[in-house]
Amino acid sequence: MTNATPVRGLILPDWLELIVRFLVGGTFVYASVDKILHPDAFAQAIFHYRMLPPALLHPTALVLPWLELVAGLAMILGFWRRAAAFWISVMLVVFMVAIASALSRGLDISCGCFHTEAGHAVGLSLLFRDVALLAGAVVLWAARGVRRTL
Repeated sequence: MTNATPVRGLILPDWLELIVRFLVGGTFVYASVDKILHPDAFAQAIFHYRMLPPALLHPTALVLPWLELVAGLAMILGFWRRAAAFWISVMLVVFMVAIASALSRGLDISCGCFHTEAGHAVGLSLLFRDVALLAGAVVLWAARGVRRTL
């Protein structure tokens, strides 16, 4: 019998849980690095969405990447997996709202997702990617069972 995590009637094999943790957590760790190294450029990327008042641009650009890094590492390592999955889910919902808002307003901007310089343009593909990441995070959040760390 293999070890598995029940997810509301669905059995999530250990190997699949590990893959999802690495994909979701790794995405957030990778996304955080350039933003941490270039907070002013990330603040500019946030500004282009035209959703935050100027006073919140720099604080957001300083805090958000560190939240991405900590949540991503916690997800990968399996520490506070449910809390990490919750915060990653919250961030993904915020990101999807921002992307949908930019699309609905016809903004032709870089998403600021991974690189602060000339990154991926905002588009439906970003929404689909975020929905897939959100699905992974929600499954990991809902999964109960044995706490597994690396």
